[in-house]
Amino acid sequence: MSKFDSDIITTLKVLIIGESGVGKSSLLIRFVDDTFDPEQPATIGVDFKVTTLTVDGNKVKLAIWDTAGQERFRTLTPSYYRGAQGVICVYDVSNRASYDRLQHWLTELETYSTKTDVVKMLVANKIDREKREVTREEGLKFARKHCMLFIEASAKTRESVQCAFEELVEKVIQTPGLWESDQTGFRVSKADGQADSSWCNC
Repeated sequence: MSKFDSDIITTLKVLIIGESGVGKSSLLIRFVDDTFDPEQPATIGVDFKVTTLTVDGNKVKLAIWDTAGQERFRTLTPSYYRGAQGVICVYDVSNRASYDRLQHWLTELETYSTKTDVVKMLVANKIDREKREVTREEGLKFARKHCMLFIEASAKTRESVQCAFEELVEKVIQTPGLWESDQTGFRVSKADGQADSSWCNC
């Protein structure tokens, strides 16, 4: 094991779900590669990227699964969710239908998730769009109702993309029993090991 690997306290599985076209792949690529492609093709099946992130001085490896939103690619659904510690559910603020389908995605998560305390984050994407169909208040209300972290972001402009992943990972490592590590020296920033609130106001 290299010195770089030995600094990593754990590997976390993070899943990105939501309707087709809401920008799931664009959020992932912006976070991992810091690039944006306005012609990003639809994901077929599942895409997968690995990166590292340091939160509160703790370095974690993230295995991020980017799933297809179309029904015809949903045959591997149970395996997507298996073992995931964090789930990012995305909708497009300029597309009301993508917001209206959020309950469907949460029901699927509850059906297939193998961890009862999985950390959920709601990301309102494409806030750079002039025409908006879903207000911030609506997104925040949904997130609070379902005990989800919440953030508005734009993969195009980079706004709050890094924050979204950092908030999710921070909450995961502050949730006792959600991840395992035999490494020593792990530090939790909150004295009681819990986040202060159930949503993000970055």
